[in-house]
Amino acid sequence: MTRAWQRMLSGRRLDLLDPTPVDIEIEDIAHGLAFVARWNGQTRGDWPYSVAEHSLLVEHLFARNNPGIAPRWRLAALLHDAPEYVIGDMISPVKAAIGPAYGELDARLTAAVHLRFGLPATLPAAIKAAIKAADRLSARLEAVQIAGFSEAEAARYFGRPSPGLSMNVTIAPRPPAEVRAAYAARHHALMAEIDAARD
Repeated sequence: MTRAWQRMLSGRRLDLLDPTPVDIEIEDIAHGLAFVARWNGQTRGDWPYSVAEHSLLVEHLFARNNPGIAPRWRLAALLHDAPEYVIGDMISPVKAAIGPAYGELDARLTAAVHLRFGLPATLPAAIKAAIKAADRLSARLEAVQIAGFSEAEAARYFGRPSPGLSMNVTIAPRPPAEVRAAYAARHHALMAEIDAARD
């Protein structure tokens, strides 16, 4: 019988074909994402630029470019690539080659992650679009600063940022253990903000 689940360091067994929120732990997500390299590892520096580091940047850009946004939506920005803790980070050309199956798997995992942390399974369209804008801005910054793209190439593949979006960010990859701790700490801080807003 084909195994469709992965054992996590927390002891959870996550079924990739039918993921349930109870099998999702932030420590597993933080650990997995901190060890998944973006850009297929083709980045400058002594450390790979991880999906966890990227996610922290996206949450930062999202919050900065949407002043006053509720903490639950900042949490959604932090978790926007959470499924990659089990399915890895694939560059866009590979996703296109695989076809819709990758998107369906990602969507199932995303819904389970969202439900685990009190978010709607499907985000409101405006929030999803704002997170995507921050994601694209992050990719553009990464492309130029650490992935060897020229400004012209970055503009061609990732677009020009909308007027008013802040570009003042310096990217410096860090050791996985440091990024893992930072990701988990940011998650816990946002959950505390969400809980405080409910009181």
